[in-house]
Amino acid sequence: MLETIASHLDTIAALAPTWGLVFVFVFMAIESSFVPFPSEVVMIPAGFLAARGEMGLSSPMLAAAVAVAVGVAGSLAGAYVNYFLALKVGKPFLERYGRWFFLKPAALDRACEVFNRYGAATTFVCRMLPAIRQLISIPAGIARMPLGEFTLFTALGAGVWTAILAAVGYAIGRSTADIGYLELCTRGKEMATAHLPLVVAAAVVLALAYLVVSRLVMRRSAKS
Repeated sequence: MLETIASHLDTIAALAPTWGLVFVFVFMAIESSFVPFPSEVVMIPAGFLAARGEMGLSSPMLAAAVAVAVGVAGSLAGAYVNYFLALKVGKPFLERYGRWFFLKPAALDRACEVFNRYGAATTFVCRMLPAIRQLISIPAGIARMPLGEFTLFTALGAGVWTAILAAVGYAIGRSTADIGYLELCTRGKEMATAHLPLVVAAAVVLALAYLVVSRLVMRRSAKS
């Protein structure tokens, strides 16, 4: 899929000064919903074009920052689709008809297992994991996770991942004279993946700290 989408990026990039941020929002919303779509072909080129001054803003750094913010907003929009659909129809419906939404029963069961085992903080950590990034919103909806908490954790996780991809694209854009979009996405994905274990480890530590603090607060509230 990466090769197929990258082959069309020349056409999309030509429209980036006017429509670039709109494309970022729409494609990140698609990526965050049921449709299998790689975020690497959205945020890496966005960072790359921002570095080249081709995202419609005068400052490259400002363009990259705005692209990240818009990417997070798109990720939230797509995550809300999964969350509210799961909240409304429930797991039995998704198990029976999920294949029409590119959702395999095994993937659904795995996402629910992870969420049920580790709790709400998984919506933060799992936003950075390729195979489960989009799906973790579904068990959150099934479990009726509070919307504010869901929004916070999803935005934080999506923000970290989106910023990493945009930063990689930005770095390549500042250091490379000429590069094709397929090579850009491939190289950028390799760079992001190389640093992902450290990022996920830090996210796990933060999530565990949140869980510990939450339980301490709940215990004190129960005693009082």
